[in-house]
This record gives sequence, C-alpha cells and structure tokens, in this order.
Amino acid sequence: MTIDSLDVKKKEVTEEKDNSLLEFQETLKEAVDILNYPPQVFEFLKKPLRFLEVSIPVKMDNGQTEIFQGYRAQHNDAAGPTKGGIRFHPDVTPEEVKALAGWMSLKCGITNLPYGGAKGGIICDPRKMSLDELERLSRGYVRAVSQIVGPTKDIPAPDMYTNSQIMAWMLDEYDHIREFDSPSFITGKPIALGGSMGRETATSKGVLYTLQIVCEKRKLELKDTKVIIQGFGNVGSYLALYLHELGAKVIGIGDVLGGLYDENGLDIPYLLESRDSFGIVSNQFSNSISNQELLEKECDILIPAAISGVINKHNASKINCQIVIEAANGPTTKEALGILDEREILVVPDILANAGGVVVSYFEWCQNNQGYYWTEEEVDTRLKEKMTQSYANVYNTAEKYNVNMKTAAYIEGIQKLAEASRLRGWLKY
Repeated sequence: MTIDSLDVKKKEVTEEKDNSLLEFQETLKEAVDILNYPPQVFEFLKKPLRFLEVSIPVKMDNGQTEIFQGYRAQHNDAAGPTKGGIRFHPDVTPEEVKALAGWMSLKCGITNLPYGGAKGGIICDPRKMSLDELERLSRGYVRAVSQIVGPTKDIPAPDMYTNSQIMAWMLDEYDHIREFDSPSFITGKPIALGGSMGRETATSKGVLYTLQIVCEKRKLELKDTKVIIQGFGNVGSYLALYLHELGAKVIGIGDVLGGLYDENGLDIPYLLESRDSFGIVSNQFSNSISNQELLEKECDILIPAAISGVINKHNASKINCQIVIEAANGPTTKEALGILDEREILVVPDILANAGGVVVSYFEWCQNNQGYYWTEEEVDTRLKEKMTQSYANVYNTAEKYNVNMKTAAYIEGIQKLAEASRLRGWLKY
C-alpha cells in the first residue's frame, strides 16, 4: 500500500468517526419523536453536558518532550455519576469521544444502571510507545482531568488499547492527588488493587449471552453456526474462544492488519497463543486477506468487534450473513443499517450487545464501595441476568413500536435519562 493510499484510508476512517456523532443524534431524534417528547429533550441530550480537551506533556525515552491531546466527555449525570472508558488510539477525535459518551449513557439506561455516560481518549499510538512512556502518559492524563473525575463524579475504565495495568497507574496517580485510597475511582483494575473477577471478559461474555438469546429465539443451534469475528483484541479474542469451546465454527477473524479465513474453521487456541499484546496475528500468515474481504465472506453470524464504521454504504449490500452482533461501538453506519434492514438481516445494536463491560464495571464499583468482593460465578450470574432482561426489554420495545432493534435500544436508553433530568428540574415537560 502506498503512502497516498494510506493517507486516503486514514481520511476515510476519520470521516466515519466524525459521522458517528451525527448518526447518534439522528437516531436519538427518531427515538425522541416516537416517545412524543418535546424538542427540548433532544436538544439537551444530543451533546455532552461537559467536554474537556487537555494537553499532556510527556517526557519520551529519547529525552524529548512530546505533547499529546486528550479528551473527556461527560454526556449526562442526571441519573448518577458518569461512567466510561479511556481509549488510546491514533485516530481518536473529539466527535468520536462525544458520540461514545452518548452511547454509554444509552447503555446505562438500557441496563438500568445508576450512571450517565462518559468517554475519554488520547491521540497516540501505544504500539509505538514503551511501557515507561505509557505510564507517564497515563499519569499525565489523570492529572489533566482530575478536577472533573472521581468515585462520585465520573468513573473511568479501560477501552481500546488500554488495560488493567494502565488503570492501575491511573488509580495510583489519582490517589496521590487526592491523598487517600480511592479504589472506586476507576474500574477494570487488577484484582490485587480491587478489580472485579470477570471484568476482563465481561464485554465478551455479554456479547455471548446476547448471541445465545438471539439463537434461541431464531431456533438456531449455536454449535452448528459459522461465525466471523472482525477484531481480535480483548473482546474479539475471548469471544472467539468461548464460541470455539461451545462448538461454533469460527471461520474468520480479523485484526488491525488483516484477516484470516478458513471455511472449515480456524484453530482458535493456536491463534490466541500466537497473537501479540495488541491482538495482531494475521501478519504471521501468508494467506491473510483484507478486513473488507473478511466482512463480505458468507457466514451465519458476523460480529464486528474492532472499530466504528466498518459496515457502511459501500459494503452493506455485500454482507452475507443472517445476523450481525455489534460487539464494537458504532461498527454499522445508519445508511448501512437501512440496507441491512431491507435485506432482513438482524442487527443487534452495540449499546445492547456490548453493554457487559459497563455492567461488570458497575459491579466492580459496588464491590469497591462495599469492601466486599464477589466470586466469578456470582459476577457471571448477575451479568447474565442483566443482559437477558435488557435484551427482553429492547426486543419488546421493537415489537411495540414496530422499529428495528437499534431504534428500540435508543427508546429504552433515553427514557431514564429524560425522566431523571425532568425530576431534577432540568427539563420541563
């Protein structure tokens, strides 16, 4: 691939991310209108209550100081403190962070958590940074946003290219600033620092439980299905392993560099052992294909589990599956969703399917506040109950209003936000 084509590709990715806020707002408007809320509800919820942009100076290993741009969006705190992950990625944009914060608010409404949504991001490429540089960047971000975050204000968590070690550094920095131990400041921590059993696998487990419900309703045997997972990071890799263990045939996986496909099924345990710390494995095989080719391969279930906008107007007509389960945030554009609806391909939306992460983050926060910790079995049981009830609510709403699952999820998600805002006196209707 030439430098020019790489620049074009990056421009397309940025445009998709910038469109994510507009698409969030368009579907939000549809849900508000269906519920007969006054226009002020949409105007209030269409963008974050607060948005902070920060500059983070970091001394690099070569002795030079580099300035990184970071963001924190707090969408709505009427129902409780805001909650949302922090992503480290070279393509982070303000618009993307704002949209992700809005989606997190909806997830909390769908799953009936006492939170509003938030999101953070730093423009960086962690794959090109040392551990020491990542630690200095993580601590610098906490110092920059410390005035607006906290255990009863805004609780961060891991997201794309961040993990429990980064959460540990951030917790330590916050404790130094506040001068007391605050385990409930951040979730997704290591177990030794107050993390929850089952948190690392929570998003994957939530997607799996959702998929099992879908298969049950459609009378599909999961063990007989062919599955493609586009994305092999934390969510996609665990999901691939769970499906493999349950007997499903995972015929394709993708990472940031490309995809692997075998119609007879991939050796998932071997691929998990072979991948690097960023979930990249396709570069080790000469027969890898592009992610675009992977998305268009025939399968029963397609699970985009990487970045936003991968199913769009250019390829929606070529998607060849019965069911799309959105494990990533915003992987299907609004225009593409319309095409898939016309083709009668079921799309289970991200704000429902991947809500397991925030659900178990909530469990971790509860455990930190109580000083009492649950077993992994207790966590999984409660997560499955939450996901099952949430799916039933969204499914029933879709039936009631004769809308697709995404619109139904928005309807479910905004009702608690709107009611909490009304009861506080912020909205009058």
